[in-house]
Amino acid sequence: MIEAKEVALTYGDGTKALKNVNLTVQPGELVYITGHSGSGKTSLLKLLMGIEAPTAGKLTVLGQRMRKGNDRKLRKLRRKIGPVFQEFKLIERRTALENVMVGMRILGIPPRRMKQEAAEALKKVGLEHRLHTPVEHLSWGEAQRVAIARAVVRKPVLLIADEPTGNLDHDNALNILDILTSFRDEKTAVIITTHATHLIEGQAATYIRVKEGEITIERRGEA
Repeated sequence: MIEAKEVALTYGDGTKALKNVNLTVQPGELVYITGHSGSGKTSLLKLLMGIEAPTAGKLTVLGQRMRKGNDRKLRKLRRKIGPVFQEFKLIERRTALENVMVGMRILGIPPRRMKQEAAEALKKVGLEHRLHTPVEHLSWGEAQRVAIARAVVRKPVLLIADEPTGNLDHDNALNILDILTSFRDEKTAVIITTHATHLIEGQAATYIRVKEGEITIERRGEA
């Protein structure tokens, strides 16, 4: 699913965000990425989603070589990835249901089926009672769940969440992690970056620690 060999990322201003990254992620794997702010966590996610291209090494995601100049192939690849960003980018004055449907339009799904599947995705994240609520009237945690529903409604084979527990209290943070990990199955891998290491201790998963652009990997139990 994901294979990185000696991957490095250096930004245009000379900042070396990542170096010597060697990594494999298999279908169905649960991966937590931890590290201090500025360590390279988000840069690694940008590589996996094709937002940035490696400046050295070889990176393959879902069978696609990640490099500059592959815009058409990258757009097709991103349809298989469900991203949950720190900034939800929900459309105000639109309902939760409409926001989830927006991300489905590129898939060419008939409107009636699209509405049904969007409602089912919101039900999975516990928002069946908020389908027709404008998103600006939702709490932070509810808006987070709309963003998750928007990501998973496309049935991605790779679900990526960047700091999904930020700005949440302990109970809501645990709830969000439970929701995200529930979408992991034999085909779908889930990758989550988090500062909240106390919330994930003891879980069977792959733990990637990023420090000054380099990674260390520890696999605990059945990841």
